[in-house]
Amino acid sequence: MNKILIIFGTRPEAIKMAPIVLGFKNDPAFDVKVCVTAQHREMLDQVLEFFNIEPEFDLDIMQTSQSLHSLTARLLEGVKVVLDEYQPDYVFVHGDTTTSMAASLAAFYSSIKICHIEAGLRTYNIYSPFPEEINRRVTGLLANYHFAPTSTAEKYLVREGVNPSNIIITGNTVIDALLSSVERIKNGYSNEEILSLEEMIVVGKKIILVTGHRRENHGEGFRNICDALSSLAERDDVQIIYPVHLNPKVKDVVYERLSNRENIKLIEPLSYASFIWLMNESYLILTDSGGVQEEAPSLGKPVLVMRDTTERPEAVEAGTVLLVGTNMDEILSKCNKLLSDEKFYGSMSQLNNPYGDGHATERVIHFMKNNMHLDKTPNNLVGKSK
Repeated sequence: MNKILIIFGTRPEAIKMAPIVLGFKNDPAFDVKVCVTAQHREMLDQVLEFFNIEPEFDLDIMQTSQSLHSLTARLLEGVKVVLDEYQPDYVFVHGDTTTSMAASLAAFYSSIKICHIEAGLRTYNIYSPFPEEINRRVTGLLANYHFAPTSTAEKYLVREGVNPSNIIITGNTVIDALLSSVERIKNGYSNEEILSLEEMIVVGKKIILVTGHRRENHGEGFRNICDALSSLAERDDVQIIYPVHLNPKVKDVVYERLSNRENIKLIEPLSYASFIWLMNESYLILTDSGGVQEEAPSLGKPVLVMRDTTERPEAVEAGTVLLVGTNMDEILSKCNKLLSDEKFYGSMSQLNNPYGDGHATERVIHFMKNNMHLDKTPNNLVGKSK
């Protein structure tokens, strides 16, 4: 029986890896254990509880105001201990977090094969998103198998020299998680947060959901975003709901500039299920999150991305996502157009999601079951052999 270790540390990773964890654990062909690094502690635990996942290893790595240098060092040491104890055949990591990069490096040092979920996304700007672009590229250099969400991601990987036989287009597992969660909510799931949100929403107003946390937006970027939201809140037909990220560099600016503003509700970060519920109730979404860019098109919600670049160009090409950066005038212009121009809104709210159909996990497991017995090339470079 093949031993698989699935490692993640942040809330977005947990959401996207939950279907992978559950899928592998329900298949008797695999011995599966989960290691969480708790790069996000509280937000991570909410997701684990919702999906009923109990990690076998918990590194609890989070420290207040930690630097990327110290975080990476502790991750390398912590993951090594788990690898030495469990001795997996494969390590699964996800996306672009420091956890994924460090865990991949630790697995490489231990000569363990690496499987990269959500592989191949690129901006080709090493500082945007920071440090995620480099995290993802380093993970890609080390990975043996690349589970790419789209053909565009596959194209980037091939261009960089990855053997095409080691790339599998699966769609994104975030859609697997989203669709199953929406169905669960439709079938009656609720919690105290959802009940509170129902009371908070003003009937007859268009809900604008806002999220933001990217490092490259800290400082002037978030000040510009807040100023745009302040102006937008002057409209009588909108209600802005902003679950504010816990990072003090975000939270302090947002509360300083937007507290006690009419039509703006600043709330604590939401659990995954509550956030899905609120997305579904929203008219449009302003975000710098990568995951929201992938999820919202399945709900028919237009997304304005407050970044200058995106490693997810497919939604931009599909017309469901627009890049607006952190320019106050651009944010206001596009929001006002979506609120006032029904034809423009309709063109962005088509239920057209290029990121998946809800069956990504099945494709990952199918590939592993059909390829683990093969003594494949233990690297990811074209033209190399054992």
